[in-house]
Parts: sequence; C-alpha cells; structure tokens
Amino acid sequence: MWYLCVFYHRLLDYRKPEVESLAELFGAFDDDPHGQQHSLEWKLPEHHHPDSPFHFVNLPSEDIARSVANRSMLVKGLFELWGEGNSYEELEESIKGYPEERKLPYLNSDSTFRISIDTFGKVMSFTEHNERIRGLSYIPFKGRVNLKNPEHNFWIMETDDYGSHNGLPPVVQKRIFFGREVGAADRKLLPTYELKSRNYLGPTAMDAEVAFLMANQAKATHGKLVYDPFVGTGSILVAAAHFGAMTMGADIDIRVVRDGRGPDCNVWSNFKQYGLPMPISLLRADNNLPPWRPGLSEVFDAIICDPPYGVRAGGRKSGGRKLLKGVVGPYTVPDEKRTNHIPSTGAYSLAECVHDLLDLAAKMLVMDGRLVYFYPVVRDDGSSSPSFPEHPCFKLIASCEQILSFRYSRVLLTMVKIKPYTDDIAESARLKHMDFKENHLKWLEEGNLHSAVFSPADHNSSSGDDGNCGKEVKPKYRGKYV
Repeated sequence: MWYLCVFYHRLLDYRKPEVESLAELFGAFDDDPHGQQHSLEWKLPEHHHPDSPFHFVNLPSEDIARSVANRSMLVKGLFELWGEGNSYEELEESIKGYPEERKLPYLNSDSTFRISIDTFGKVMSFTEHNERIRGLSYIPFKGRVNLKNPEHNFWIMETDDYGSHNGLPPVVQKRIFFGREVGAADRKLLPTYELKSRNYLGPTAMDAEVAFLMANQAKATHGKLVYDPFVGTGSILVAAAHFGAMTMGADIDIRVVRDGRGPDCNVWSNFKQYGLPMPISLLRADNNLPPWRPGLSEVFDAIICDPPYGVRAGGRKSGGRKLLKGVVGPYTVPDEKRTNHIPSTGAYSLAECVHDLLDLAAKMLVMDGRLVYFYPVVRDDGSSSPSFPEHPCFKLIASCEQILSFRYSRVLLTMVKIKPYTDDIAESARLKHMDFKENHLKWLEEGNLHSAVFSPADHNSSSGDDGNCGKEVKPKYRGKYV
C-alpha cells in the first residue's frame, strides 16, 4: 500500500536509506524466496523536487509502516493519504472520492480524534489554522475530540509556491495533503541522549542523532551482536544498546576503555546513565593486529564505527615509530614492567585503517551482516564524485553524505556481506586495495587529511566575477548542511 512519507528537512541523503533499512528489519521483504537485497518503491508528489520532505513509499502493511515510522529519526510521519490537491476545492473532491470503507472505521462515534496542521515553506496564523479545520466539515467525524491522547490523529499538510530562493527545495505549485497518521518518529530520544548531558565524552564522540541513524542502518535490534573497533567513549554502542542489541567494543588506547576519568566517569558509566545493558566486553585491541584466535569467523551481526581519519584525531597502531621503521626489532615487555604498561604506538594511515576494517568485517560478520562506517571526502572543486573502498565480500547499498565545509564532507557507507571469506577473496581484496590507493587522492595514504581540510581553499584567493567559478554547484538547502 502507498503511504505519504513526510521527512524532517535535515540530513537529506540519509532519509531514504534509513527507511529502507528499517523496512527490511521489520520484514518488508520476508516474502521474497531468493532473499536478495531490495529497495522500496518511491514516488514524488506532483510538482515536487526530489529533495522535498514529501514522498510516497510503498510498504506491505500498516504494521510495518508504523514500526518504521516509530523507530526512524528522520520520518516526521507516515500517513494513509485520504486526499490531495492544489487547492482546498480539489482536496475536498479527492477526499470524497476516497473509498468509504477505508474511512468509516476511523469516524465512528466510539473513537477520539484530533486534527493537526503542518506547513512547509510558509507560516500559518492561528486563525488560518481554525479556518482550515472548519473547512473539513464535509468529513462525517462522529467521535469526540481529544487533543492530548487521541486514538486517531489526522493531518492537513500544506506547501506553498514559494519559488527557489528561501533555502528550501523549489516547489512549482502549492500542494495540500490530508491523511491519517500511521506512525511518527520519536524525536524525544535526542534530548535524552544529547552529548552535553552525557557523563563521559571525548573529542570525537558521535552526535546522538547520527549515532541512532547508524544503528538503524545496521538494523541493530534485540538478539544481535554489534561491534565497534574504534569505540572511544561508546557513543555508537549506546545507540545500538538503546535498540536492544548486545554490544562489544575495542580501542587501542587502554586509558579510554579501562580508566576513563575515574570510576564514575568512563565508558561503562555512559551505559549506566541511561539504564542500558552493559557491553559484553570492552577490549584494548589494535585494528591492525586483531586479537581473535585463528579460525574464528562470523561472530558479529553488525560492525558500526567512525574510523580515525586524521581531522580531529589521527589513527594509531601498535609498534612505535622506531619499530615500524625497522630501527629496532620486536620486543617483549618484561614481567616487572607489565603493570599499567601502555604500549607504544605509531601513525596509522587512513588507507591501511580502512583496508584492515574491511578485512575484519569480511571475516567476522555473519552473512547478510552490515558494516556501517564513515569515510572522509575532500573535494578540490566541490562537485567531483568520490570513489569508495571496495571488497569482494561486500555490496555497497547506501552512501549518505554529510557536508561539513566547502572542501570536506564525510559519507556514511552501508555495506552488506554477500560472500563468505576465503583465501582467494582475501587476495582479491588486497589487489583491489592496492589499485584503490594508486588511483586515489594523495592524502589517503599519507594520512594528511587535516592539512587538506584546513588549508586555505583555492576559491578564497579569487576575486571579481571569477570568484564564483570554484564554488559548490549543489543546491544549498538547509538540510544538506545539518
């Protein structure tokens, strides 16, 4: 059945992939005998831009639609559409033409209801609100009005023909929708989990909203085991644990995973703060030298992480500079010095880090398990399409860009494991990685992303009429930059 999906106007690239991941989680494609990866059917309303918050989506049942909407971070609501039009006269005609047998169960005298109004691209006064609601007198509501806790919530949603210069996607013609709310996002989670009230934070703690989006992309839920190899202060695992997943993390800095800032200010205290199940384990482990015993495979249902790529924090691996350069050989820490010993580490380039991450995920994810991670992008001209790491075990199903500055953005990549890990695949992955390094930007191997991001942009030195030639060509909607 087709539903009207109304999004919050933020993180535009993330909206559809989140809905599709949640639809798969709640069984939208369970009837497929081949078990292949699917995408939902989407349609745009008449005269609407693809970046509009209004879309039509085809979902198998109302129960699935409600589950998707209630868990989503970016879906304002999913609605059974009773009518639409370019004017209120067209809207009335459309509503009257909607099948009576679909409307009557929600209009009976034993029910309670509320009519709400939402606008996009315009502001409506209280008087106009009342006029719009009184204009629906042709709908035979027989139930009682309940503004606080109604059984059925109906919405009038209106856009305006505001043109294209107010920071919103252009709308050619006004459109009005009326429908019954099936489900809506629980945005109350965000104030509860916001970083400013969290016990233990680090410089790279993941924003709560984005962490929940990553958990949704990974389909975190009860009975699944989620692993973060760069756990830091645990922000991503907190989001996964909120949805009921079992969690496990690792970090190369033992001071983060063991000590924190004291017994009541550490990674564990973040889970205790929200009453969440504690992680199964937090390891001091090196992504470059994974601690798993030989032969161990297919343990995790999802791996979610934000690898260190050298902007706010650089990657580190075990060994120290002298050891990694071959100046000294491997050594064993004497027994008398092992207490509170902090191992030496050296620089860990982004290219090596991502290769090790993909290799880890190929071994340790179950079939159809998901790898969800951020990957940085630096653009010299503001418009070139980036290339992303590949692996024979994985299929890339979503890439969601978050623009952070003129030259720098990060892309949330969601990959699904489609093949088991073998020695042949490991060799193929190594060759793909070498080819990727040779044909990619220089900063990828050198790990000099920080200077690439914060060096003066070329367009700043231009002047006159040529000053706009290097600027970004993408539409500058507010939601793109949030």
